[in-house]
Amino acid sequence: MLEYPNCKINLGLHVVRRRNDGYHDLESLFIPVPLCDELEINPSTRFSFMQSGINVGCYPEDNIVVKAFNLMRKECGTRLPDVEIHLHKKIPFGAGLGGGSSDAAFTLRMLNNLFDLGMDNQRLRILAAKLGADCAFFIDNLPALAKGIGYQLTTLDFNPLKGYTLLMVKPDESVSTAEAYRGITPREQRSIQTTCDLSKAVTRPIGEWKELIVNDFEETVFTHHPRLAAIKEELYAEGALYASMSGSGSTIYGIFNPESADAKLLNKTFSKYDNTFIYNI
Repeated sequence: MLEYPNCKINLGLHVVRRRNDGYHDLESLFIPVPLCDELEINPSTRFSFMQSGINVGCYPEDNIVVKAFNLMRKECGTRLPDVEIHLHKKIPFGAGLGGGSSDAAFTLRMLNNLFDLGMDNQRLRILAAKLGADCAFFIDNLPALAKGIGYQLTTLDFNPLKGYTLLMVKPDESVSTAEAYRGITPREQRSIQTTCDLSKAVTRPIGEWKELIVNDFEETVFTHHPRLAAIKEELYAEGALYASMSGSGSTIYGIFNPESADAKLLNKTFSKYDNTFIYNI
């Protein structure tokens, strides 16, 4: 079985409060994006895992795909036989795109379907949440408002990017989640409104989003990574209706009107950066 785990971007990201368990409550919109890894899982007489493509820099047993398999084996026991897994990475890591989370969620989904394990999406979301805060999103893989630490999801009935051109730029630098959180002060401590309705904000014309939709990580991350701030401004200079950092990582994206955007010219302009991806949504 071969599938293509896709990534996501964040439209807005509010760090609401620090929880007693050390995590943070967030508010964000997760939007699926068609930049994909390749994941193949087949039955085998013994378990094996191979990873190609982008080097994620971890031992095989520490890869989140292997962790997803082990979690499913713990849940299902002998109903889940051994498999051979091949993951080909195309989604950059440390990028705020949720590529690893998507790989894990797709692993759960594929194992469930391949071996007829009988889990519905609610059960799969519960398992996925044990692997990472935004893993659960990729089970349904639909635009959604995320709250809590990322797995309290309310699906939107529309995709706010449909009909627009999305350009994502990932330079050769990464921002770890730990680094991003080190400099953040939650909104609650700054007496900033914690219940901005992002799902209503995205119904406004995209040209208004610059004043409405904010990623709280940008202020501190841009201080230590001025190149990222420069890319955001460059996207606006090239005609982006809205530009932002995705999640806590280092991908900066711009949303363009396809009627006025020249995809080839945009791709050429931003090809100086290590990873540039452009899609019509």
